[in-house]
Amino acid sequence: MSVSMEPATRAAPADFDALRRQDPELADVLSAELERQSLGLQLIAAENFTSPAVLAALGSPLANKYAEGYPGARHHGGCEVVDVAERLAIERAKALFGAEHANVQPHSGSSAVLAAYAALLRPGDTVLAMGLPHGGHLTHGSPANFSGRWFTFIGYGVDAETGLIDYEQLRALARTHRPKALVCGSISYPRHIDYAAFRELADEIGAYLIADAAHPIGLVAGGAAPSPVPYADVVCATTHKVLRGPRGGLLLCRAGLAERIDRAVFPFTQGGAQMHTIAAKAVAFGEAATPAYTTYAHQVVANARVLADGLAAEGLTITTGGTDTHMIVADPAALASDARSARGLLGGAGLVVDVCALPHGDARGLRLGTAAVTTQGMREAEMARIAVLVSAALRADGDQGDGVRKMRDEVRALARRFPPYPPLYSAS
Repeated sequence: MSVSMEPATRAAPADFDALRRQDPELADVLSAELERQSLGLQLIAAENFTSPAVLAALGSPLANKYAEGYPGARHHGGCEVVDVAERLAIERAKALFGAEHANVQPHSGSSAVLAAYAALLRPGDTVLAMGLPHGGHLTHGSPANFSGRWFTFIGYGVDAETGLIDYEQLRALARTHRPKALVCGSISYPRHIDYAAFRELADEIGAYLIADAAHPIGLVAGGAAPSPVPYADVVCATTHKVLRGPRGGLLLCRAGLAERIDRAVFPFTQGGAQMHTIAAKAVAFGEAATPAYTTYAHQVVANARVLADGLAAEGLTITTGGTDTHMIVADPAALASDARSARGLLGGAGLVVDVCALPHGDARGLRLGTAAVTTQGMREAEMARIAVLVSAALRADGDQGDGVRKMRDEVRALARRFPPYPPLYSAS
């Protein structure tokens, strides 16, 4: 069974003929972006390729409908049809994750976290979350973010030697500061989180447990990662990473918190629901409930492990010594002057990656993910080759001649073997 969707079903994601006739300048922009996605290797851990069905829902007439409120209780008339779409998304999300309640309206992962805090906390409350240098998100207490301005955040971290969460430090901080909420989740932690340990600690100190599962939620859907749902009071997630849905957020919670969560989303933090996006979420949840998606999710992890091993063999230092998920964090110091320079070198070769903080110091590393290339159908052999290409690109610093062009050509050749979508149209 193929780990990606069959080529016949991955038809052209949209018909741009009308756009080209109306606005050829913007049509050229879309054409150029499709070419960029198709001729490079998208190794950003937070990105993926949606199905044509998801894109069809995003471009549907549901985009025209104003639908403040919830199914059966809208502030606008004419919502009978969009109510069906939202109920489908809610029921599919609940079934997929075994949740008692789901809110599918958050516009983003940050919007979901904001709503979770609004439902459970008050300004000034103390929150214990992963420190930003150790992999915490902006919503985990950054002074530039609402979270750092409205709440008092205490940061826990990872062990200096292993790179794994220091659960002893976590317990000590929780018992000292007695936070109102514990937040577990990270943008750059490649290992599974011990949700049971967090739940035990939250119960001990009388705190809420909020799981920010934006990255692993797609693996949870495919049975390739442990679920936070049985342990957390609220789970915040996104739908556009491994889950392979539209850009947006998701909240899962216990039935007893349903009304507080819903009110925190609307009317407290958001206005009208984006019904085209909610319909696209429903499509993605339906796709994630299939055996093919389960196979895909496990292949994502298998590919990440091979890529991590390959990068280590090429001389990069892999944080935590490997990965349990779709994500790899690598220190390129042995091959490049710094991570931002490394990202530029890789981008020049068509290898698109992120930069993230490394714990215990000011250094930064590279964050790579295998969700998108796995959707394209790549497997272990391609991951091993990508590791070599990454190394070669980093070693080519200062070489802008035939070596770099040859590398870029090989990346394009690999991408062409596994196109995310068939060609839509030419730029002419």
